[in-house]
Amino acid sequence: MGIEMFGMCGWRWFNEPASWSAGPPLTVQSEPETDWWRTTHYGFVHDNGHALLHGAEPGFRATATFEADYRDQYDQAGLLVRADERNWLKTGIELVDGALLLGAVVTRDTSDWSVTPCPARQSVSLDVRQEGDSITVRYGVDGQPPETLLRIAYFPPDLPVSVGPMCASPTGQGFPARFTEVALSGTA
Repeated sequence: MGIEMFGMCGWRWFNEPASWSAGPPLTVQSEPETDWWRTTHYGFVHDNGHALLHGAEPGFRATATFEADYRDQYDQAGLLVRADERNWLKTGIELVDGALLLGAVVTRDTSDWSVTPCPARQSVSLDVRQEGDSITVRYGVDGQPPETLLRIAYFPPDLPVSVGPMCASPTGQGFPARFTEVALSGTA
């Protein structure tokens, strides 16, 4: 049956954190040494970040509004689209060298990473849509609708996926992330 949240039943944790609250908002305390990454540049594979996921059909749309108390290098929060350990996309905010960056990591056997400066002072909204063989990521900051294009990426259209809010602390001690709104259409 899963967890009921954001007006939907069927949510399930992937790597459930020790501390979280259904709220509203959904508040998640990330744990140290959690991340998603696969091989490229760093040579390691991590598949232990926290994500509250729901099954989604091809052509899904997921939106989320969130804020977090980022503290340490690579602290991150946002949305995860996951087919399996070799095919996934994560997008959101990441603290890198003291700056908040909007980014996306797309993994198809190996990870790639793209970033842009984040102008947000408070909250970020994401809109992630699958259309055919691609996923489009758009964002908005501080109450603006998510209309600014961040990334269009190839994603295998025939893989079943789960989608939902995520957070991780690859090098830090953990931090709280708060998801005030999450919506998913095209659910499995």
